[in-house]
Amino acid sequence: MSVYGGVEAGGTRFVCAIGYSPGSLEAETSFATTTPQETIDRTMAFFQQYRGREPLSAVGVGSFGPVDLNPKSPKFGYITATPKPGWANTEFLGRINRALHVPVGFDTDVNAAALGEATWGAAKGLETFVYLTVGTGIGGGGMVNGQLLHGLLHAEMGHLRVPHDLTKDPYPGACPFHGDCLEGLAAGPALLGRWGRRAEELPPDHAAWRLEAHYLALGLANLICTLSPQRIILGGGVMQQTGLFQMVRHNVQQLLNGYIQVPAILEQIDQYIVPAALGGRAGVLGAIALARKMVR
Repeated sequence: MSVYGGVEAGGTRFVCAIGYSPGSLEAETSFATTTPQETIDRTMAFFQQYRGREPLSAVGVGSFGPVDLNPKSPKFGYITATPKPGWANTEFLGRINRALHVPVGFDTDVNAAALGEATWGAAKGLETFVYLTVGTGIGGGGMVNGQLLHGLLHAEMGHLRVPHDLTKDPYPGACPFHGDCLEGLAAGPALLGRWGRRAEELPPDHAAWRLEAHYLALGLANLICTLSPQRIILGGGVMQQTGLFQMVRHNVQQLLNGYIQVPAILEQIDQYIVPAALGGRAGVLGAIALARKMVR
């Protein structure tokens, strides 16, 4: 059986694994995202240490972004205009290719997680769906007609502009580029900035969660009307809050107001907006799924 490598390259942590599927991981490690040189070197060292035992068939990388995914671009495989200090205009894909000499699949971290969910998780059997992660930032990816969503660059669902009533919520937003986009109003730093407490420190009955559900539902309603996904999968640390899914589903139904006349919205919303089945491992497993695609 072929063995693959996977890298979930997050802005906070890197997760690296070797295996074939969720039940067949032979090695796994994680470490903090520091400087590009140190972090990428640690990634390569993990795979090079393993290669003495069994050759890797391919490696998949799901990276935080923005990233350049255009194979015709001179910056293909680079992390581009990221706010992550020290990482802007970092070559990533090329350094992995030169070090490992195997095929490398490269995509956004959220597209990789979406592929993982399509291969083994909550999107298995679907052709068009959205995966959204809500944590330190908000990122979105997914599939349309069976293909990972790409285009001019890649989807930036976290930067959707959503209505912001400053009389009800005077918080200006945390996004360094847009202020009060969806990420700026609903990601983890916005919860901390608005309420002075991290998401995991806020009790279930705190007013923060009603406002959070409101903003997330605004974003999801826009995605439903734009992409018409067969399912929406939500992951990330913020979504671990008890009761948040129920509030988001209710708000989405209210916002759509009966306009989308399908049972998935009207009657089966609990099966339409769902948690990631792979949980916190969606990213690294999705990276392994990217690697598998490189040799098929």
